[in-house]
Formats: sequence, C-alpha cells, structure tokens
Amino acid sequence: MDALAAARASRARLTEDLTAYVELETPSDDPEALTRGLAWARAYVTTHLGEPDGVDVTAGAPYGDTAVLRYAASNDGTGTIGVLCHYDTVWPLGTLHEWPVSIDGDRFTGPGAFDMKAGLVQFVHAVRIAREHGMRVPALTIVLNGDEEVGSPASRPVIEDAVRGLDAVLVFEASADGAVKTARKGVGLFSVTTTGREAHAGLDPDRGISAIDEIARAVLQLHGAADRAAGTSVNVGILSGGSRMNVTAGHAEAQIDVRVESESERERIDAVLGGLRAEHPDATLTVSGGWNRPIMPRSDSTAALFTEASNAADELGFSLTEISVGGASDGNFAAALGIPVLDGLGAVGDGAHARTEWVSIDGMVERTALAAALLHRLGQR
Repeated sequence: MDALAAARASRARLTEDLTAYVELETPSDDPEALTRGLAWARAYVTTHLGEPDGVDVTAGAPYGDTAVLRYAASNDGTGTIGVLCHYDTVWPLGTLHEWPVSIDGDRFTGPGAFDMKAGLVQFVHAVRIAREHGMRVPALTIVLNGDEEVGSPASRPVIEDAVRGLDAVLVFEASADGAVKTARKGVGLFSVTTTGREAHAGLDPDRGISAIDEIARAVLQLHGAADRAAGTSVNVGILSGGSRMNVTAGHAEAQIDVRVESESERERIDAVLGGLRAEHPDATLTVSGGWNRPIMPRSDSTAALFTEASNAADELGFSLTEISVGGASDGNFAAALGIPVLDGLGAVGDGAHARTEWVSIDGMVERTALAAALLHRLGQR
C-alpha cells in the first residue's frame, strides 16, 4: 500500500481526530485551557507514535508551556528533522458554543482547524503511515508551543535550542491556497508614545501641548515609510490618546506592525523609527518594541527542500507549488539559524483568524501522504 492509499484509508480517523482537537479550545490568553491543550497534544502524539525517547517541557507563563518530544529514526532512517506545531489559537474560550465543528462534504469548519490544528493531526498520521509501511523516517524533534499567536515570546529560545544543528525543519502551519511557504517576511512590533501637557481646551488652549498632534505627525511619517515595491508594509493598527474632548491630550500611543523582506529594508525602518521626534520642544516622543521575527528568505537549501517535496508530490500524482508570504511563523526562527525550512505543510483551506476558517478533508488526506513521502525521502539521504 502506498502513502496516498494509506492516507485515504485513514480519512475517517483524520476527521475524528481533528474534531476532538478543535473541540478542545486553546486560546493563547487562557493558561488553564492551554494546559489542557498541551496535555491533549502530548497524549495524542504518544498514542500514535509511542513514548518519545526524550521530553523537555519549558514553562511559558502567562501563555502556554512548550514541549519538545524527541523520537529516534525508524526503519533505518537517517538524518534529523525538526517539526513545529503550535497548539494555541486566536479564538477566545466559548467560541465553540457559537461556532461548533461542522462537516459538510469535503469542508470541515471550526475555530482553529485551519490555523493550525489540522497540521498536527496530518503530521502524526504521516509518521504512523510511514512507519507502518516500512518507509524510512529520520530522527524527529517535535516542538509543541502555546504562544505562537502572540509572537512566541517564551517559546522562541526553546525552539531555537531544539532545532539548532538539525538537517531541516518542517512547519505544519496552514498552506496558502495549497502552496507551501518557502519565504516569509520579518516582523517588527513597535509602539510610539507621545506626551504633552493637559489643559482646558476652551479656557486655556495656548497652555496645552497636544500629544495627539505629535502622534498624528508620527503616524504620517510611519505610513509614508512603507514601500510595497520593496516588500515593506507599515501599519499603525491601534491609535489611542487623550482623556476628554475638552482637554488637550497629554498622552497618546500608536501600535505598529512592520513587515520587511530584506535586511536593508529592516535597517531603513529602524532609521525611520530612530529619527522620529516631537515637534514641540516641551513634548516627548519615545519608541519601544522590536523585531519579533527575523526574515525567512528563500535560501538555496530551502529551495532544495522544496524540490524534494515537489518530487514527492509528483510521485503521488499531484503537483505542489510554493509561495512567499507576508505572515510570519516560528519557521522564521529556524531559518535565521541557517536551517532549511519548509512551511505551510499543514491544512489546505482558507480563512485563518476569521470565522470563515475551513479545512479541506481531501486536502488533509493528500497532505498526510505528502508528509509521509517527504519524511521517507529525507530519511534516506
């Protein structure tokens, strides 16, 4: 039985497992729910793949803990592969009551199914299938983290330590219209804060110094720094300030999301942020934050990894495409260490972070077979 036939035979199990996983809500900001989620994910991996040869769990408070599970190679496989699967979602506790799991033909919907619970289910069944059918499987280092959706503040060093020195890293985040991701932009998260002086806006307008006036100038400079042709976006997504309509604003803040695809652009944006100044001599302007995720370029080694996956797909009877995206993932951390990374190996579907989120069950079957075949190729290098 080949990998695709085995995956087709597992269709019902894939659907049942994804249902159970999605019905266990794991919002990034609920520690108790995340504790339950990690316990489920660890038990799920162990049930299908056996007890790991090594386990490390690192506390992630106030978010979810990070578990690293290590498995020796199977069926005389060679090489070392890292696998990244975050278990947190953007959906708050209770979403499931309003939006329960639903299956309509090939379409599976539910909070977190696409991003990225289907990915773990597909990966686990891929390893099971590969092992059961004598396919070579390399040594696996599986990382389960519960803070990816908030930028991986606690899990980043754990991920970097876990994957350092491995041959490649596979990320089971959702695909982009079926394409795997071979490049991602770097992400910067910044805040600009201005202070002025409060005063009665009607009785004493000349005494006040408007922090909103200062932040407005900064916002225009920041949005003007975007360069779509160079792949750079700058978005002031949250703007706040002032206390009342009849009070000159003494405080204001802008929260900014920046995406870049080159180091030169990252340096340019750093210079723009560093050059922001308050216009009024008695006002202040400060910048805080930093680069949340490094750039994930399409390196030669990542291109070679994609070729392996594409050839595996061809042998299974379907084609595989690649794409560069503006969104970031934990794969960016691995790429920054010089490791080849293939991202987007998870669900085929659409609607990440939206109530239109859905997963193709046929896509789950196909991608499970692809992952099994890719692991076999990587396990016989």
